[in-house]
Amino acid sequence: MTQESSVLVISDRPEQAGLLVQAIDTVVACRQIAAGAGMPAQRPLLAVVDVSRDEAAAEAWVARLHGLRIPSLQLALQPMTTRPAPTRFLPTDTPRKTVLAAVFSLMDVVQTARTRAFDRTARFTAKADLANRAVGEAFDAARRGEAVSPAAVDAGTEVILETISECGIRTWLEVIGSYDQQLYQHSLSVAGYAAAFAGGLKLARADQMRLARAALLHDIGKSRIPLAILNKPGRLSPDEMAVMRTHPSVGANLLEAQGGFDANMLAVVRHHHEMLDGSGYPDGLSAQEIPDLVRLVTICDIHSALTERRAYRDPLPHEEAHEIMRDMGPKLDVDLLRAFRSAVVAPLAKVPAT
Repeated sequence: MTQESSVLVISDRPEQAGLLVQAIDTVVACRQIAAGAGMPAQRPLLAVVDVSRDEAAAEAWVARLHGLRIPSLQLALQPMTTRPAPTRFLPTDTPRKTVLAAVFSLMDVVQTARTRAFDRTARFTAKADLANRAVGEAFDAARRGEAVSPAAVDAGTEVILETISECGIRTWLEVIGSYDQQLYQHSLSVAGYAAAFAGGLKLARADQMRLARAALLHDIGKSRIPLAILNKPGRLSPDEMAVMRTHPSVGANLLEAQGGFDANMLAVVRHHHEMLDGSGYPDGLSAQEIPDLVRLVTICDIHSALTERRAYRDPLPHEEAHEIMRDMGPKLDVDLLRAFRSAVVAPLAKVPAT
């Protein structure tokens, strides 16, 4: 469904509604449908629900518009007592001039909100582009055998923390979802989850920075994986998977060799595929051998992978991905997984507010 700058009048009073439509149409495109019709393919900017003979139908339309996040003005004998309620209400016998004034006033409010949302999205997109550039430069440097710049990584991490704090993880995922390079998108996604998780845990700013920075570079070793394997549009063969599984140790080794990254960062890069029951790789660590920072990034990494689109499967809903992770039992830190659900998964699973 696409959206256009128009008004939709839904009415069971065709003659009266027709006069209202004509008046609105002198200022902005307006169309009229019967109460029993379906929702048009072109989504309106706002709708007038003028359905007074069938209260259930009126309530159904208001609820549907609410679900589509389309503001509504309801004309009825009396206000609805059920929820969701229309954006505005006027009695059925309200003079047409007053109804028109209410429609145009609501249009102004909606248009202003759209402009602000557009400006806000443009600002967040610019910040995401900065973070994406930092990731790209880090991977490109590692691929060429050059040093990864800690300062550039820190700058990208700061941008992610700032943006997540301002707009939240949902908007962050929507913005970076347009990027073509899946490897960079995944790194930005995991770092975004880490930033949201850290915020939910009320970690100190320095700890938030440490967690998000580690998440941003956790897959740096994939810069040395052949593109034929990295970009394969399907599941990897056992031999290809063996090569792919070298990326944690490769990444940790290259960062350690160049210097500039602390032991906590190196531990995340090397051990983010370790499992608490010892079934992970590359070193088969278990239980207390795996630091908390690694456990946090591992949860963010797995959730991100499950909810991203792959050539061989569609992305999973957040709640379904969480259930899969919960079924992993002793492999993941149960307490941290529960905290991740409260801080990240539950808010994402909710329908955005209108």
